[in-house]
Amino acid sequence: MGRLAEMIATSAGALSRATGRGGGTSLPGMVLNRLEPGALRRLGGGLGGGAVYISATNGKTTTARLLSACLRADGRDVTANAAGANLASGVTTALLARERRRRKQRRNRLGLARRGEPADRCGGIGVFEVDEAALSEIAGALQPRAVVLMNLFRDQLDRYGELEAIAERWSDLARSRSLGPATTMILNADDPALERIGAEPDNVVLFGIDDPGVGRRELPHAADTVRCGNCGGALSHDLVTVGHLGHWRCEGCGLRRPRPHISARRARLDGLDRLELTISGVNGPSGADLEVVAGVGGLHNAYNVTAAIAAAAALGVPAEAIREGIAGVQAAFGRAEQVSLDGRTLRLLLAKNPTGANENIRCVLAEPAPLHLLVVLNDRTADGRDPSWIWDVDYEPLWDHIGSVTLAGNRCWELALRFSYGGLDPERLDVRESLPDALDTAVAATPVGGTLHVLPTYTALLDLRAELVRRGTTHDFWQET
Repeated sequence: MGRLAEMIATSAGALSRATGRGGGTSLPGMVLNRLEPGALRRLGGGLGGGAVYISATNGKTTTARLLSACLRADGRDVTANAAGANLASGVTTALLARERRRRKQRRNRLGLARRGEPADRCGGIGVFEVDEAALSEIAGALQPRAVVLMNLFRDQLDRYGELEAIAERWSDLARSRSLGPATTMILNADDPALERIGAEPDNVVLFGIDDPGVGRRELPHAADTVRCGNCGGALSHDLVTVGHLGHWRCEGCGLRRPRPHISARRARLDGLDRLELTISGVNGPSGADLEVVAGVGGLHNAYNVTAAIAAAAALGVPAEAIREGIAGVQAAFGRAEQVSLDGRTLRLLLAKNPTGANENIRCVLAEPAPLHLLVVLNDRTADGRDPSWIWDVDYEPLWDHIGSVTLAGNRCWELALRFSYGGLDPERLDVRESLPDALDTAVAATPVGGTLHVLPTYTALLDLRAELVRRGTTHDFWQET
């Protein structure tokens, strides 16, 4: 059944793309898992180098991309769900594609052997971003070498529940037998929500940011974890970085942020496209620091880079390969990615929860004014059906820097209400229910040579991408590598 099921699944993906119904990044795995329930375990068993899972509310895609680049710079064959299909179906699809490549290589090796030529070796490691609610299901199937847990923020409450529920699931996973003693847990020391994850200390690598120059004085009003998971006491911060992340301590029981093994000792932020980090701990507690330059910007990406480096070091990647890998990565699909359209530059900044949206706004405010914005709000299942999270986003600092604002999406009028209550004159809003119409309007309002900053929810990003592909300005999202 295995080969026949794979053929059916692969054909389903091809048909999905051919008919324009989807990218085929999940459907083959969905079909294969239905026809052969053990397919994920079987295909994953072929990864000679094991698997790594990366899970978080924000930063999964970029961190997986960064870690994959480090491993490739070390000469390893990486299989990844690079297009962001992060449920079991997406991981299975990536492994199925790998299996097809392997069979093709075997056929080629046979041909080479007949001609007396040396054959390439086929090994491989899997780097998979995994939906925070699906991690337990997938972990049991593949028994990863490493699990990277980065952060938990409020997101799609109708789908995930409160973040404490996800933290509890992650904690159960860390204690479960589905993770063997060889699995390394790589945890963000700056997130107090992860403190309750009771992994064995011998198998834990902690990472964080230790540069006081990039911190805030106070928690933002939309901070999520403000109480101690141990005693319920109030948390205080000596350094606030992103949302509730930072150097935290409990006023009640004295629990405090553990000292990270690997940290960004210095972080130099330079707009949306670049940051420089001085990383300590990669070469051991007393070893030399590692200087890296990344082609992604913002403090949130400083966390992503540091997490990727911590994982790469745990997997034995040499420092020079880490530096090379990090330097070669550009923004992932929809994560400050640039697209040219009609003489303007579009910056696509996925904004799907309060903390992520606030970090994008923080980066946009560092750009030259006047700012031209297209904000697109959908409330489909993959976005979360409840759009009330926009009332916790700090849009207000934008008002004094705005050149034009276009609103779109199937909840565009709710956005207009939010912006109006936030103090922006409704006369300055251009609300368009049609996304192509909104795109034309926003581009027309942006001067030639200027930048249009686009903040879409997840399905809005897919819709926008499809429209940009139709206009011939970029590639399909499933062509991400």
